[in-house]
Amino acid sequence: MSSPLMKSKRILVWFRNDLRLHDNEMLVEAIAKSEAILPVYFFDPRQFDHAGFHKSSVLRTNFLLESVADLRSSFQQMGGDLLIIHGLPEDHIAGLVEQYGITEVYHHREVAPAETRVSANVEDRLWKIEVNLKHFIGHTLYNKEDLPFPIKDIPDVFTQFRKKTERDAIVKACFDAPTEIAFVPSEEWGQLPSIEELYAIAVAEANVLASGLIGGEQEGLRHLSDLLRPDSNIYIKVSARNSDPSGFISQLSPWLSLGCLSPRMVYWRVKAAEERFGNNTNFTNLILGLFKRDYFRFMFKKHGAPYLESTTLVLEADDTVSNSSFEQWKAGETGHALVDGYMKSLAETGYLSNYGRVLAATFLVHVLKYDWMKGAAYFEEQLVDYTAASNWGNWKCIADSVSGLKSKNGFDVDKYLKILNIPAVA
Repeated sequence: MSSPLMKSKRILVWFRNDLRLHDNEMLVEAIAKSEAILPVYFFDPRQFDHAGFHKSSVLRTNFLLESVADLRSSFQQMGGDLLIIHGLPEDHIAGLVEQYGITEVYHHREVAPAETRVSANVEDRLWKIEVNLKHFIGHTLYNKEDLPFPIKDIPDVFTQFRKKTERDAIVKACFDAPTEIAFVPSEEWGQLPSIEELYAIAVAEANVLASGLIGGEQEGLRHLSDLLRPDSNIYIKVSARNSDPSGFISQLSPWLSLGCLSPRMVYWRVKAAEERFGNNTNFTNLILGLFKRDYFRFMFKKHGAPYLESTTLVLEADDTVSNSSFEQWKAGETGHALVDGYMKSLAETGYLSNYGRVLAATFLVHVLKYDWMKGAAYFEEQLVDYTAASNWGNWKCIADSVSGLKSKNGFDVDKYLKILNIPAVA
């Protein structure tokens, strides 16, 4: 039974990239320790238009809108709602605390610089009114306390990180999704914005539907269930131009990126499928992808912003390379058929297989000699499944991977393709 002190608490639950009910420790604890919760989502204008360019593509923004709408629907089915605010979290959250009599604010901690600055700004505003911002970690397979080494001693080499973690650490069980929630009452819950409102532009419906993916926890769970069926043909439901030599493209990453799916829940579902149907390469690749996501997040946790600054490739970029080469790369007009196919597919669908991402990034950095950070920024804008740690971490690794791949005339793309087991283009 809750104590009288707990019964007096109202907790604001600030949703960010954690748009789900299942395996959500932040939500479970807020419900357990409060009289009522106020779920809030901020549409931060910095995510849609920044310094004159779009930080999020129309495709990704549409996926986000669907995901927020799905979370709102889940709360409405429980007799509550999701408060939607248009504006900067740091400009509004203190006012919400005072307006609704909030005693504490919960949120999931991020690791990349821009996201952590937002958290710091909010924490500063709440500190001034003596309200605590409690941090949770819900984006990884392992919490930091589960790892077999302290953050400062995490191996910088992925294979070492994976082998030791897989051998010596345990993936915890998932938190159950709540079946009952008490909500702080509100007369106005806010409207879900349209694409046009976020960008102040008209958007053709065809552009919004091009990815073929639907956001939200429920769609993510359905996709995962379909993926793990023994007779699933979901792996081949991709365009030929976006194909992967392994024949495996799960496309789970968009739901993982917004937290519509929990990494731990995906892990345990895959393990259950292995027990039922036997192991296979597809299941192994799914688990490998979860480890890779953890690795990049923990690299940011270990090194902070200097993790990106440690590469030497920025200094080696050729300043004489014109912007026209970069624009040709973005448009898929480099003259290299495989690279061009992947880049056109990215623009059309907002998605690339891992092979496509590696190849396109390799070509920009090592063949065109262009600043890798500008390529990473373009991927940030375009990818439906963008996450800061994975995107920037992957680009950094590619920028650093030059050993043994140079011919007498420069970087050998075809040699790199062979290493990746991608057929070379004639």
